[in-house]
Amino acid sequence: MELMEYHKPVLLTETVDGLNVKPDGIYVDVTFGGGGHSKEIINRLGEEGRLVAFDQDEDSLVNQINDSRFLLINENFRYLKQFLKFNNVSKVDGILGDFGVSSHQFNVAERGFSTRFEAELDMRMNKKSSFSAFDVINKYSEEKLRLVFYNYGELRAAAGMARVIVENRKQSPIVSSKQLKNSLGRFLPKHRENKILAQIYQAIRIEVNQELEALKDFLSQTVDVLNPGGRLSLISYHSLEDRLVKRFMRNGLFEGEPEKDVFGRVEIPFKKIGKFIIPTDDEIQRNNRARSAKLRIAEKL
Repeated sequence: MELMEYHKPVLLTETVDGLNVKPDGIYVDVTFGGGGHSKEIINRLGEEGRLVAFDQDEDSLVNQINDSRFLLINENFRYLKQFLKFNNVSKVDGILGDFGVSSHQFNVAERGFSTRFEAELDMRMNKKSSFSAFDVINKYSEEKLRLVFYNYGELRAAAGMARVIVENRKQSPIVSSKQLKNSLGRFLPKHRENKILAQIYQAIRIEVNQELEALKDFLSQTVDVLNPGGRLSLISYHSLEDRLVKRFMRNGLFEGEPEKDVFGRVEIPFKKIGKFIIPTDDEIQRNNRARSAKLRIAEKL
């Protein structure tokens, strides 16, 4: 099989620097993709070091790294602890995550991730899954659709969009991106069409892949998996992801504040390392995908 075209790794040096790699440490890259971040981690490992990578998309398997210190697991990172244990790994020294959709997924028209292509409604990151964008658009109730568009796309016209889709699908199922776009035409003014379409696609994609639930499951497990002094180095691309990462790194929770003990102290699992990092103008010019990236780093206490 030929190597797939994947994106240039975003904030490559900064993200791997954030792990503070020890030559004999054990590290995890939970979003392997094209393997750019993984290769950089391996370059910093000694003979005793080890890297475990996760990617639920079987297309990524063609980018396998031929190195005895490397293991690639074709599973969703929400099963981090389970599959590390299965492979006799109980504790690790650092975890890297570069969330969102890969350039490869965006660029393969039939995957249905990109607004640029005419395609069937799909958007599955795991092609073995039986649940796709078609199911969201054609089987969800009007209220459930409204919540998807409002919560995950932050769309003001969520209620109207949901109502129109439910009306249109009564005539015939909405099976393609073109039909979806035509159904929602009244909500897509020319000067903002691409931005609103991107929000609609983001909302559907997050729902199809249970992205926020998976992120919460993953983050919760990092507390048990990381050694004291171990690092989290995580890149987010939209505010919904970044909010979860930021709150979790701050106090180990996704909402609310941690409880105080009788002495007024709180026990938190991480300390923040520096401020969040964004790409330079030069990197964004070289790699457009980097434009909305935000890197946060934390250390296990």
